[in-house]
Amino acid sequence: MSKRRNTLIVWVAIYPAITLLSYLIGNDINHLPIYVRTLILTGILVPAMIYFLIPFWASIINKIPSKQ
Repeated sequence: MSKRRNTLIVWVAIYPAITLLSYLIGNDINHLPIYVRTLILTGILVPAMIYFLIPFWASIINKIPSKQ
């Protein structure tokens, strides 16, 4: 798989996930220091990305024929 395709898969997975998670829990953790907020967000997002989001989007994007 090409680097461009991998980049697209990660971006398509991470952008909406960060936006949604920030929307859902942003106000609840806003009073915490930035390093704690980052720890919470990455603690949720990294496993979600590895186990669910990247495989899901990869299966969809890999169905698209590549130009070579």
